[in-house]
Amino acid sequence: MMFGWLLVWMFSVYSSYAQQYYDSTLCSDTSVYPGTRYTCNSSRGFSCPTFLVYRASHDVRTISTISSLFNIPPAELLSPRNNVTSGSEILEPGREVLIPVQCSCSGGFFSANFSYTPLENTTFGSIACEVFEGLVKPVTLAEENPSKVSWDKDSLGSGTKVVVPLKCACPYKSWGLKYLVTYPIVSGDDADLLSKKFRIPIKEIWDINSLSFKDTIYPNTTILLPLKSEPSINFSVSNSEPPSPGFLQTSPVEKPGRNLRLKKLYISGSVIGFCLLVATLVSCSLYLRTLRKFRAARAQSSIRRTTSFSTPRSSPKSGPMARSSTNSCLSPDLLAGLKYSLCNYTAEELKNATRGFDEDAKVSESVYRGWVDNSQVLIKQMRFEGTRQIIDVHSRINHVNIVRLQGVCYGENDFSSCFLVFEFPANGSLRECLSNPPASLRWHGRTQIAFDIATGLHYLHFCTIPPYTHMNVNTKNIFLTQNWRAKLTVFAAVPSPSSGGSMGSLGGWVLPEHLVYGSEELDKGDIFAFGVVLLELLSGKDDGDGRLVRDSIMFVGGGGGSEGGCFEQLRNFMDPNLKEDYPLAEALCLAVLAKACIEDDPRHRPSMDDIIKILARMV
Repeated sequence: MMFGWLLVWMFSVYSSYAQQYYDSTLCSDTSVYPGTRYTCNSSRGFSCPTFLVYRASHDVRTISTISSLFNIPPAELLSPRNNVTSGSEILEPGREVLIPVQCSCSGGFFSANFSYTPLENTTFGSIACEVFEGLVKPVTLAEENPSKVSWDKDSLGSGTKVVVPLKCACPYKSWGLKYLVTYPIVSGDDADLLSKKFRIPIKEIWDINSLSFKDTIYPNTTILLPLKSEPSINFSVSNSEPPSPGFLQTSPVEKPGRNLRLKKLYISGSVIGFCLLVATLVSCSLYLRTLRKFRAARAQSSIRRTTSFSTPRSSPKSGPMARSSTNSCLSPDLLAGLKYSLCNYTAEELKNATRGFDEDAKVSESVYRGWVDNSQVLIKQMRFEGTRQIIDVHSRINHVNIVRLQGVCYGENDFSSCFLVFEFPANGSLRECLSNPPASLRWHGRTQIAFDIATGLHYLHFCTIPPYTHMNVNTKNIFLTQNWRAKLTVFAAVPSPSSGGSMGSLGGWVLPEHLVYGSEELDKGDIFAFGVVLLELLSGKDDGDGRLVRDSIMFVGGGGGSEGGCFEQLRNFMDPNLKEDYPLAEALCLAVLAKACIEDDPRHRPSMDDIIKILARMV
């Protein structure tokens, strides 16, 4: 089923549409969903003339009244497209009128901004869903007018000027469209009727709104209509007949007995959960009592056998095998779970291992390789505060696709410069292997590496408590074992935003969503970085300057302007070391997946769960 999702996504990339989302929730819904506002790329400064559809009502029945509401000269509405010749002509309730507007991109969203001043006390809900007929949602009004009232249910005083950002969207030039018309759905509308009214294929309506023929559209929502010429409405088409099957508009209906069954289920679950909790607490109490006795009995032998996470001895004559001291510099609580297995290396040991931290031993920024006790290790230099954080992370994780932390070393005179010691996978970093690929790193090996990386990130995102964001995914921090399996180094992971994590650097990438969403979309930063790694696996090129992300993958979306078809451009993009010994369909699948991962809007990127389901079919 996931692979089918990918095929649908691939099709939407090659069609000229599927760039916006349909919000199926009612106008009054106070949550934000994809499609609540139509998104745009702020850096492109899009602006375009377009149209909204507005309907006459018992309160607004003439062109003059409508033009006053939208602050538009009546002459602009008295045109053949609206089939009205007089500003005072009385329109039947429900009569549709095309409103010309200027749609602009600001803050990541398209909008046609108007101002509205109510003549009596009202609410955001009334303005959005009644006066402007769902062309904007109350939650959007609240965002754009934060100083007016605290929320939708609070009353706005008469004479209060309100900024009204009506929903609109602009097409990209490459789509071959001239307008995207915002159309508010009412009871009786369906895709077939809209197709006849505006003389456009049904499938184009589905594509531009990221819908399929199986989806349902609902009254009191909006939909975009893609037009290649100036709009006109076929008023002879009426929605008085029952809608045709296949794309029906209905309102969600809750089954009568559902709430009662749910209440019974919740009560039963609560009783069982309480009993399990009591049993767990009793078991934990007995376990902890036994564990204290066991630890007390083995305390002396444990000190001889393992480190106590203390500072190296101050004497310069300390031997390289020194492992313990009497003064601990880290809280035992912080290191719970690791303090009986993590080694404490001396600074002298690590200097000898790296030949005095020679430049030739350097793997990447502040990361070295060396030999200690006849084993090759990775040595990461960092400040003491960072050391504490990474030790805490590794005390909570254990996975085959994550490089294992072996030990720690503190500075000789102070703790401003500390070192963490990790295992060193035998085949070095992925970046080194892609720069000088061995014969064994063929196509199947690269898809396996992509799957391993995704598995490690999935573990961090979904399987740890709390969940973590990696924050530093790139080919220099991914290492390959003797069997060419990938392992992630975790040097900067933080708890995900949902568990209280804060925003930080994402491996040097400056992501567009940080300006709009802050740390709320931080998890999708790992998805973006994973997309970059996929592009490097495909092309073999180092994307250190970030240009490969945008320039070299444009052909997937039908852009780029390069000569030749999509498949020819894909062959030119692929690593020449593969010698075209790869399935073209799989290469295209990975390219499309990479393109999805580096979408500007983080909400449009797939989750790591989706990515694993796709890659699992290739390995």
